[in-house]
Amino acid sequence: MRLHPLRPDRLYQQNHCGIYRMERPEGRWVRIGDNMPPDVGDIGFPIELHPRDPDTAWVFPMDGTDVWPRTSPGGRPAVYVTRDAGASWARQDDGLPPRAWYTVKRQAMTTDERDPVGVYFGTTSGELWASTDEGAHWTCIAQHLPEIFSLEIADPAR
Repeated sequence: MRLHPLRPDRLYQQNHCGIYRMERPEGRWVRIGDNMPPDVGDIGFPIELHPRDPDTAWVFPMDGTDVWPRTSPGGRPAVYVTRDAGASWARQDDGLPPRAWYTVKRQAMTTDERDPVGVYFGTTSGELWASTDEGAHWTCIAQHLPEIFSLEIADPAR
């Protein structure tokens, strides 16, 4: 679950039941994952927010079929972004392999505070991926690591 720092009454979450947003004054969760492409679905774990735009969030969906493999749907890894608080989602896979059965755990995705925002995720197969342009293009910056459970960005200015 994520609370946006500039809009603390807005919460987002992604889990094994879908992607949701809550405006706390309304007091109810809305399933914004219903707006994801049907062949991808909205099952997954990580969700990260844009540090300055409360309408922008990134998710890494996983296959939520009966078999429950917890890997990229159809073996086609991609990050999905919303820039309108979940009303629509766009696939971001430029630079990712066309076929890979990645699993990205709940804390294995993060963002930085740069402009444009950097988005990062780590896989259970030991790859670390980075985008320095808000998910438009991806680069593998490390391979052959142990399983990545968590990522955090260190701010060099601190």
